[in-house]
Amino acid sequence: MDLGIGGRVAFVTGAAGGIGARTAAMLAEEGARVAIGDIHEDAAETEAARLRGLGHDAIAVRVDVSSSASVEAAVTHILEACGSVDILVNNAGFTRDMRITRMEEDAWDAVVDVVLKGAFLCTKAVLPTMIDQRWGRIINISSRAYLGNPGQANYSSAKAGLLGLTRSMAMENGRYNITVNAVAPGIIDTAAVRNLPHFEKIKANAEASLPLPRLGRTDDVASAVTFLASEAAGYITGDVLHVSGGRYG
Repeated sequence: MDLGIGGRVAFVTGAAGGIGARTAAMLAEEGARVAIGDIHEDAAETEAARLRGLGHDAIAVRVDVSSSASVEAAVTHILEACGSVDILVNNAGFTRDMRITRMEEDAWDAVVDVVLKGAFLCTKAVLPTMIDQRWGRIINISSRAYLGNPGQANYSSAKAGLLGLTRSMAMENGRYNITVNAVAPGIIDTAAVRNLPHFEKIKANAEASLPLPRLGRTDDVASAVTFLASEAAGYITGDVLHVSGGRYG
């Protein structure tokens, strides 16, 4: 099936590794020109070079998504290098877990600024181009954690906020043939998750309790994003697609 992504320009944040890297790679495999956005410039360039070595069209761009100046500079660079931004994947994020009674204000701000404010800034920066060209796809990477997790008040709140942003942006921009959706992954087998001291317990719990008894794979999330970025999903907007193996609570 031709997904209609060939020749489109995709900007993926937090794309130097994990879900972001696999998402950018899958979009590239479908023929998109991809901009690997990450605060870690060397890692972003390494990933872009890897994709170019496979015959794909990829550039790296340093971006601190919590800074409006950095976001605007990154989007300007992509527009100059690629001519457009057709697809935006707001993936940048991280956790800083602790019970709220021990959570300092900077731990709250750091997570919310990257996950939620970052998506706001990147969306605001690319929308004028998408509106002008009357086509766009914005996919926000939320998390099953939007339903709440102990020790993750900052992360859960930010990921829940992404759903409000998703629906508001879908309502505002549908008239311009721009769709805005979210993907909510469960526990995904990434390097960051594997490095957790209790990884084997997480894996065992998933295998014992999930309707689909395994950890998620980065391909699972990337496939969902690629579908939502495609022409095949042109009548889907303001929605959230759970990629959680059947875990909702």
